Amino acid sequence: MIDWTPLILTFKLAFITTVLLLIIAIPLSYWLAYTKSRVKPLIETLVSMPLVLPPTVLGFYMLIAFSPSNAFGSWLDEWFGLRLIFSFEGLLLASIIYSLPFMVHPLQAGFSNLPNNLKEAAYVLGKSKTATLFMVLLPNIKKATITGVVLAFAHTIGEFGVVLMIGGNISGKTKVASIAIYDEVESLNYDAANNYSLILFAITFIILLMVYLINGGYFKRIVS
Repeated sequence: MIDWTPLILTFKLAFITTVLLLIIAIPLSYWLAYTKSRVKPLIETLVSMPLVLPPTVLGFYMLIAFSPSNAFGSWLDEWFGLRLIFSFEGLLLASIIYSLPFMVHPLQAGFSNLPNNLKEAAYVLGKSKTATLFMVLLPNIKKATITGVVLAFAHTIGEFGVVLMIGGNISGKTKVASIAIYDEVESLNYDAANNYSLILFAITFIILLMVYLINGGYFKRIVS
C-alpha cells in the first residue's frame, strides 16, 4: 500500500514555495524589466544561476552555511531558534532559491512585452507606481503569471538534489516524493517507486496541459 506522506509533503512544499515566490518575484521582475541600473546584469545572473548550477552544489553550500557549527547557522540558532538543515523550513528556503528563475523569467518577460504607454497613461491619470503595478500592469500579464506559477510549482515537485542535501531523508518531515522514489529504487521496490512516479507524472502532465490550453502556446514561447 502506498504511503501518501511523501506526496502530501511534496505538494505542501510546492504550494508554499509557489506562494512565497510569487510575492518575491512580482517586485523583483518589475524592477528587472524596467530598471536601467548597472547592477541589473549581476542580479539577473544570480537569479538565473539555478538554471545551470548543479543542484547538489547549491545544496552543499546551503548545508555548510546553515549548519550550527558554522557562524551564520549558529547565529540563526542562537537568535531566532532556527535550524534550517534537515528541516521543512530549510527545504522551503532551498526550494525558493532553486525555483526563483522559473517564476521571475516569465513575469519579467511579461512586463517587458507590455507597451510603455500603458504605464505612462496610468501615471498621467495619477496612479502611483504601486497602484500601476497591481491595478494596471499585473492584470495585463495574466498568462505570464500563470506560466510562472505553474513552472515554479512543477519544478518544486521535481526537486531532488537540493532537497536531499539540505533536508536529508526524514520521514514525515523532509522525505518528499522524489526522495521516496529514490529510496524505493535503492530497496529494489520497483512497484512502490512506480506508484510514486506515476502519480507525479500524471499530476505534472495535467498541470502543464492546462497551461498549454489556457495560454494558447504562450508557455512554449516563454520557455524557449
